[in-house]
Amino acid sequence: MRYTKLVLIPTLSIGAAAASAQITENIQGMNSGVQQAYALSNLTVQGTARSMGFGNALGSIGGDFSSLSVNPAGLGVYRSSELTFTPTLRMNSASSQYLGEVKEDNNTRFNFNNVGIVFTNAPKGKRYEKRKWKAVSFAIGNNRVADFNRNYSFAGNNSANSASQTFEADANKFYEDPYSTDPISVPGYLGYQGYVINNYNNQKYEFASSVPFSGGVRQEVTVKERGRINEFAMSLGGNYKEQLMLGATLGLPTVRYTADYTITESLAPGNVAANPDTFISFKYNQYTNVKGNGVNLKIGAIFKPNDNIRVGAAFHSPSVYALTETYTPSISSAVANKTIILNTSNQRTVTDQFSYSFVTPWRGILSGSYVMKGIGFVTLDYEYVGYGSMGYIYPTSDGLGNSYAQQEYDMNQKITSTYQNTSNVRVGAEGLLSKFIMARVGFGYYGNPYKVSTINGQRMDFNAGIGFRDKDFFIDLAFVHSIYQAQLQPYAIDYNYIKTNIEPVAAIPVAKTDFSMNNIAMTIGFKF
Repeated sequence: MRYTKLVLIPTLSIGAAAASAQITENIQGMNSGVQQAYALSNLTVQGTARSMGFGNALGSIGGDFSSLSVNPAGLGVYRSSELTFTPTLRMNSASSQYLGEVKEDNNTRFNFNNVGIVFTNAPKGKRYEKRKWKAVSFAIGNNRVADFNRNYSFAGNNSANSASQTFEADANKFYEDPYSTDPISVPGYLGYQGYVINNYNNQKYEFASSVPFSGGVRQEVTVKERGRINEFAMSLGGNYKEQLMLGATLGLPTVRYTADYTITESLAPGNVAANPDTFISFKYNQYTNVKGNGVNLKIGAIFKPNDNIRVGAAFHSPSVYALTETYTPSISSAVANKTIILNTSNQRTVTDQFSYSFVTPWRGILSGSYVMKGIGFVTLDYEYVGYGSMGYIYPTSDGLGNSYAQQEYDMNQKITSTYQNTSNVRVGAEGLLSKFIMARVGFGYYGNPYKVSTINGQRMDFNAGIGFRDKDFFIDLAFVHSIYQAQLQPYAIDYNYIKTNIEPVAAIPVAKTDFSMNNIAMTIGFKF
């Protein structure tokens, strides 16, 4: 069942630990519920290189396939049909500080951000003069709206607590659960069979950590995340009297996420255990897989009071996802009696699966642009995201008569108490360098969604691009540099179920991580 899970992987930004009072991102990640909610809702359209070049601030500019996922009224700008596709190279880096040590990680991935086609019917000559609808376009294709690819790691010596206490608390807690059919839960079972926890004071159903962490243990954490959210979009848009453009998009997002998380603990230099079965080390690994599909609706309008000014508005309904997550935890350990190794590979692997629904927040976008014919434009998007409205819908029961209603309520309450509605701002400009070549710049600020003001949850994007456009062919290049910070906890401990009494309760150490993402995109397009 879902409530038996132990330690899972972090999400894409700072989060609130579901099992800890500290407001930090806990390594419970996509599966922790609270962090997963933000990961599925923290979207940035990564469509064409043209839109990326001026910061994706295209809510009132239009004329670009990325408009389908921002403001579909932008289809009203088209006067010819086109086909586009966008390969990208994404280079990520992370620098983590943990217990006085610094570790660096890098990851490079090749992706496809966009592929799509727009069919436009735009009359000319006398037909243009007679018709009130000056153009109508239908578009279909795919835009990437989130990317989960990153690697990071951290390590240090800790004498305050141990990841083994997570197994200890889990075993003690869920044995007492009247709905549990097992003497201990899956994580507790792994810890017990892996010699990480043992019976406490010879009590059969009370457990305590076997790790002598007060003398110091070496902790090492590595995480590899992969995945994305791609949105398959079908849009219809039109231009009425060259003044009002309207559009709508049916979005069908697809989530794919995998993560490989490993934490290793071993005796720090100078730590000599006194118990007969001396602890040497343990390694806990978990592979997580989250996948599913959703549906949403976007509507928008762009108004042109004159040839220079455009104002736009768009509304994105919540996406409703049907998700299935699977995780496979395993543990191995080494213990010794003096110098004789008793067990170096005691291991147990269990696979767990859970299916449920998730509703993302709604979004509202207001936009404005100033267009100078033959010169270029400047543009601004303001986006308001209702993070406080997102939530889970769990199944009614586990098939054995046990209801998930209370767990669903508790999880959604945690989301409400953690997140607040926030604002994002995107600005950009495009200028003609010659008849066929144009340059672009942009900037994006994505606000802090967390209610605790001390959490630095914002992200900044710096954009630049260049494009070549002829009558029937165009090619665009863009570079996006994104930076954000995260505070990462390697585990959570419920001290209400700890038998190895520690006074006072020790704070779990936090890794402070700086993430940097560089995205190089190239769009190739054909007009027909």
